[in-house]
Amino acid sequence: MVGKIEERLKELIREICIELQSELIELEIMPDHVHLLLEVDPQFGVHKAIKTIKGKTSRILRKEFKELTTKLPTLWINSYFISTVGGAPLGIIKQYIQSQKVSERS
Repeated sequence: MVGKIEERLKELIREICIELQSELIELEIMPDHVHLLLEVDPQFGVHKAIKTIKGKTSRILRKEFKELTTKLPTLWINSYFISTVGGAPLGIIKQYIQSQKVSERS
């Protein structure tokens, strides 16, 4: 996911997080995965937030970018990795996510 698709995906994720009343703290799109740092209401649940983000972005991106329907059977796989940050300083987590794009270019 690069170029216009990457930019549109960022825009969609931001919009969906607002709809879900989840705070999007950091976001980085890699060619084959996404790094998100979110604050999600525990009553809503992280699983539901990720499922909503994946479902809506897949539907919209595959509609807007027809090449995504011919190159890939699905936009997202069913699995994902979630970790809580606990006592880790948010600045460190944000820095890690921001550095992912830079480290891939190196």
